[in-house]
Amino acid sequence: LKLEIATFFFVDTTPFVDKYYTEESHTYDWRGVSPRKAYLANLLKDLETALRESSSRWKIVVGHHAIRSAGHHGDTEELIQHLLPILKANNVDLYVNGHDHCLEHISSHDSPIQYLTSGAGSKAWRGDTKKYDERVMKFFYDGQGFMSMQLTNANVEVLFHDVLGQVLHRWKVSKDLHSSM
Repeated sequence: LKLEIATFFFVDTTPFVDKYYTEESHTYDWRGVSPRKAYLANLLKDLETALRESSSRWKIVVGHHAIRSAGHHGDTEELIQHLLPILKANNVDLYVNGHDHCLEHISSHDSPIQYLTSGAGSKAWRGDTKKYDERVMKFFYDGQGFMSMQLTNANVEVLFHDVLGQVLHRWKVSKDLHSSM
């Protein structure tokens, strides 16, 4: 058995978001993506296959839009409905995104997935937040900053930094080296 430490799976989340197709203020060139239903079905099937076949210790999915967020855009319902069940079923550890101009760490009531937002590299939307369940909101910062991550076979450590590099939040989790996957 060849065991990799981590695999990152990058997902094009924009085609999931309904308002990009329905609101007149959003104009995009969808050539090559249409028909949307078929594109999304293939994307989800390919992701599910890749996740299922992965022997990596840590599975990390990266998308532009947040699944869970207390930032300006909030939770993305289309991702909760279509993407999240696949992540849960395939033991994904982390979902990392940008889109909201903040730093945040949200846990979950019903799965071990951690939601990490690092979208505060340039413009910060100070004070533009939504109320969120305090039991799952581990960290929120509406200023500029960035996130770093260190992975080993046994541990993941995530650090959220302000723009000057000061650590604002640290989270670490371990996996038993002898556990079955």
